[in-house]
Amino acid sequence: MNRKRPRHAVVTGLGVVTPHGIGTDVFWKTVKEGGSSLAPLGKEGCEHLPLRIAGEVRDFDADALIEGTFLVQTDRFTHFAMAATELALNDAGFGRADMDSPFSVGVFTAAGSGGGEFGQRELQKLWGQGPRHVGPYQSIAWFYAASTGQISIRNGFKGPCGVVAGDEAGGLDALAHAAQAVRRGTDAIVVGATEAPLAPYSIVCQLGYPELSRNDDPQRAYRPFTTAACGFVPAEGGAMLVVEDEEAARERGADPRATLAGHAATFTGASRWEDSRSGLARAISTALTEADCRPEDVDVVFADALGVPEADEAEALALTDALGPHARRVPVTAPKTGMGRAYCAAPVLDVATAVLAMEQGTIPPTPNVFDICHHVDLVVGRARPAELRTALVLSRGLMGFNSALVLRQGSVPPPE
Repeated sequence: MNRKRPRHAVVTGLGVVTPHGIGTDVFWKTVKEGGSSLAPLGKEGCEHLPLRIAGEVRDFDADALIEGTFLVQTDRFTHFAMAATELALNDAGFGRADMDSPFSVGVFTAAGSGGGEFGQRELQKLWGQGPRHVGPYQSIAWFYAASTGQISIRNGFKGPCGVVAGDEAGGLDALAHAAQAVRRGTDAIVVGATEAPLAPYSIVCQLGYPELSRNDDPQRAYRPFTTAACGFVPAEGGAMLVVEDEEAARERGADPRATLAGHAATFTGASRWEDSRSGLARAISTALTEADCRPEDVDVVFADALGVPEADEAEALALTDALGPHARRVPVTAPKTGMGRAYCAAPVLDVATAVLAMEQGTIPPTPNVFDICHHVDLVVGRARPAELRTALVLSRGLMGFNSALVLRQGSVPPPE
C-alpha cells in the first residue's frame, strides 16, 4: 500500500527589518548584548501626542530597496515586508530556479493596522484639496492584505496566499497557516508580518489602548514582569521567513534551521487579562500536544510580556498551569523590551530570534528589566548560554487572541 510521506514545515530563511537594524547579523548582535533601541518618538507631526517613546526603524532607504513601480503603490509597512522578504529568500538561497512551478510557492502575512501613513497622506489630500487629488493606490495601499499581494506579484509566487487579521497573536497564526499549507502539499511559503504604526493618524488610533505606555523615559517605558510595569511601547518593523517542506528543502541543498512543530490559538476577550491566563495555558498545552512535546522538553520561553501588571501575572500563572513545576525552572525571555512591540510582527520577530538563539546556543536577555516580581526565571542583564532544542513562543493581542507556537531546533524528531 502506498502511503504519502509525512511533510514537515521547516524554516530555511530569515529576513528582519527592526529598530535594531536591518538584517539578522546586526539584529542578533544587539539582541544578544541586551541592547535597546527605544528612544523619543521622532516622527513629524507627533510632537503634541502623549506617546513619547517608541521603537523606530531608522536608516531604512525604501528608494534603494524597492522598485519605483512598487514604491508608489505601497505603504511603509509593505516596504518593510518586501525588503524583509528579499533578505529571507537570499538567506534561504531560494531563487526562481528553485520553484518547480509558480504555484508551488505561496505567501502568508499578518497585519494589525495596514497602511496608516499612506492612508493619512491621501485623506489629507481629500480633505484639503478634494477627491480629484486622491491617488488611485489609496484603495489598496492601506489594506491589510497589501503586503501579501505585493510580495506575490513582485516574486511571481502564485501558490496559496492569505492574510491573518487576528490581532497581535495573528503573527503566530500566520506561521501556523504556512505550516498547514506545506503539510497539504505546497513546497514553500514566504510568511511573516511587518508593521508601521507610528504615523500620527496611526498613533491617535492607538491612544485608546489603556495598555499603551505614556512614560517618557526609554529605560522605564516598557518593563514587564516588574512592579514598575506601566504598559508597552509600540514599534515598527518586522520579520519574514521562508518555510519549506523539509524534503523539498533538502533536495535543493538547504538545511532546515527549525521545525514548526506545534501551534494553537484561543480567544478570551478584549483586555480581559485575568481570563487570558486560562486561554493562554490552553493554547500552550494544545501546541505542546500537537508537537508531541512534554512540558519539561521546553528549553526556553519567549514571553508575550505585555507590561501590564494583570497581564504579566496572568502569563506567569498560565506558564505554571501549562508547564507545571517546569515553569519555575525554564528560562523565560522577552527581547522585545529593547525594541518595542510591533503588534502582529512582534511574535514573528520572537520566532526569528528563537531560531537564532537555538543555533547559537544562547538565550538573549530582557533589556531594561531587573526587579522581577513574578515567579519566572526571566533572563536579564546578560545572555545565558544554554543547549536549546525546543522553544515556546507566546503572544496575546489587545482584542483577546492568544497564541502559542512550538519550535524545534533543525529537524530534530520529537522525543520518544
